[in-house]
Amino acid sequence: MGMSVPKSCFGYPLSIFFIVVNEFCERFSYYGMRALLILYFQRFLGWNDNLGTAIYHTFVALCYLTPILGALIADSWLGKFKTIVSLSIVYTIGQVVIAVSSINDLTDFNHDGTPDSISVHVALSMIGLVLIALGTGGIKPCVSAFGGDQFEEGQEKQRNRFFSIFYLAINAGSLLSTIITPMLRVQVCGIHSKQACYPLAFGVPAALMAVSLIVFVIGSGMYKKVQPQGNIMSKVARCIGFAIKNRIRHRSKKFPKREHWLDWASEKYDERLISQIKMVTRVMFLYIPLPMFWALFDQQGSRWTLQATTMSGKIGIIEIQPDQMQTVNAILIVIMVPIVDAVVYPLIAKCGLNFTSLKKMTVGMFLASMAFVAAAIVQVEIDKTLPVFPKGNEVQIKVLNIGDSNMTVSFPGTTETYNQMSQPKDFMTFNVDNLSINISSTGSPVTPVTHNFESGHRHTLLVWAPSNYQVVKDGLNQKPEKGRNGIRFVNAFGESFNVTMDGEVYNNVSSHDASEYLFFSSGVKSFTINSPEISQQCGKEFKTSYLGFGSAFTYVITRKSDGCPEAKAFEDISPNTVSMALQIPQYFLLTCGEVVFSVTGLEFSYSQAPSNMKSVLQAGWLLTVAVGNIIVLIVAGAGQFSEQWAEYVLFAALLLVVCVIFAIMARFYTYINPAEVEAQFDKDDKEDYLEKSNPYAKLDSVSQTQM
Repeated sequence: MGMSVPKSCFGYPLSIFFIVVNEFCERFSYYGMRALLILYFQRFLGWNDNLGTAIYHTFVALCYLTPILGALIADSWLGKFKTIVSLSIVYTIGQVVIAVSSINDLTDFNHDGTPDSISVHVALSMIGLVLIALGTGGIKPCVSAFGGDQFEEGQEKQRNRFFSIFYLAINAGSLLSTIITPMLRVQVCGIHSKQACYPLAFGVPAALMAVSLIVFVIGSGMYKKVQPQGNIMSKVARCIGFAIKNRIRHRSKKFPKREHWLDWASEKYDERLISQIKMVTRVMFLYIPLPMFWALFDQQGSRWTLQATTMSGKIGIIEIQPDQMQTVNAILIVIMVPIVDAVVYPLIAKCGLNFTSLKKMTVGMFLASMAFVAAAIVQVEIDKTLPVFPKGNEVQIKVLNIGDSNMTVSFPGTTETYNQMSQPKDFMTFNVDNLSINISSTGSPVTPVTHNFESGHRHTLLVWAPSNYQVVKDGLNQKPEKGRNGIRFVNAFGESFNVTMDGEVYNNVSSHDASEYLFFSSGVKSFTINSPEISQQCGKEFKTSYLGFGSAFTYVITRKSDGCPEAKAFEDISPNTVSMALQIPQYFLLTCGEVVFSVTGLEFSYSQAPSNMKSVLQAGWLLTVAVGNIIVLIVAGAGQFSEQWAEYVLFAALLLVVCVIFAIMARFYTYINPAEVEAQFDKDDKEDYLEKSNPYAKLDSVSQTQM
């Protein structure tokens, strides 16, 4: 194709718009699928938490390792355009395969609503995931570099703006998909049995991926396509290897030193290649400290979401569930990228400060480290409100008197009297080894409590007559997960009954005993009590008080004088009081850090790379993200801190140290313009060529310039 003048729009090449739309659809497709994965693993494939999480993290890490592969294919074999098209096809197939794997009726031959051979579904979904990882990872470094290729020399400003718009598209896609995909999941569908519609929820991302591919191909005629230049990577590897070998061979004093270790390759390799490799190695060296930023950044999905589960989601009139806090990051990005780009940077420039790429990245790291300081402060506030649970060989005991006379219970060091159905004192903590408990009541002998208490747990002692008691192990030795509320029922009725609450059933709660806890989200719940003992004219419908986040209650069901049931609530764990709104400062700091760090990193990686290795450096940048993910897995696995805030402070300190090291490294980095360097080589090559073919040409040109 001849160089047609690229069509332009607002001073940007028109082809850019196709690339941005393509990226938006691709990210929507990827994040939409990813938002479902964990639930799909647990609920459809029936895996436990640990297996699901491990496979999920492996998949995410794989998506950041495959870019190396895509970059190699693009820079040395197919070129960026063909690589994007062919890998997008692989990607779309992967999305379709995983959608098919979630069709229940695929192997459900007896129509009972569960697949007959789950292994078919597992195999299909794993094949799908591998294809998706190949696709999404492979095109990642190519799409951003291909976008950068569309700009001419002298369009640096537009190109920088493009990387911002590109980043905006990534986040807009992920934001919309995290909102829309869960809505699709709750639809029901199926041929023979109706259930959660995974095929629809996986099918929409697959369709969007196809749209993304079509949009990209439509723009084909407008793109500026840079030809790949042979197998560049093996050349680079061979050249580096030769330089090192040659350097070792000439290590004695009598050989003159050379300016740069790569100059030792000059016997065998041309200077252009050596200078290109120098550009890449200098940037790669700068990348060594960067994974630490991503290690902090990626914790907003794990640690910060867990932190939100110990907070209250009631902000004004709206209620937020803990896992919805993550969308704050994407929302803030969509707001902050334009502000930083159009307001903050111009203001800094007006003040006469030269805010270079590497300075921006240093500031980004500093902001992220401050975000973790903020998270630690919030954590300290939360810790003040958390209940104390038994540790080591301690046990905690609480007494509920569900009889109709007063009871006196003596513990080591204290004796308490409990009126009928009185609100008990808080849990009392004792050492399991010297625990002796006696129950007495006026005019009756003392009954010792003989029970093997399990250390590290809370127990409830139910008493209803001087010699009748029951010890129940609570089973809750932490705040309920995901900000939900634990509810259990104690039966002070004569016979066993069933309770139905918000669709959950407590089966056969036997007399003078407690049920297990079941968990419910925030709000007011109603429950019904069913027992053959209850006469028809009794009211069976009851309502709970407003449930907040992370509380636990025991409802004691007693019989009133007219024989009808009555419910009385006792608080076991108080609801969370620290508002989730307090997480906004840390999200804000981290997002500002991300805007100045990540967008700049994409743009820096592009601008400092030689023309034949643009995708490779983008892949190097993505590799820092993968390594960051791995750091989190190692740190989280290795050290369990007794205090969560201490872990946050440790991470903040680590990033600060890395930030200082990076700042020092950046001081010694000199910016280059690869295009200029290459143009210089082209000019020299041309002159050499002319000189060889016509020795007088050189003199000729000299004499002309002198006239």
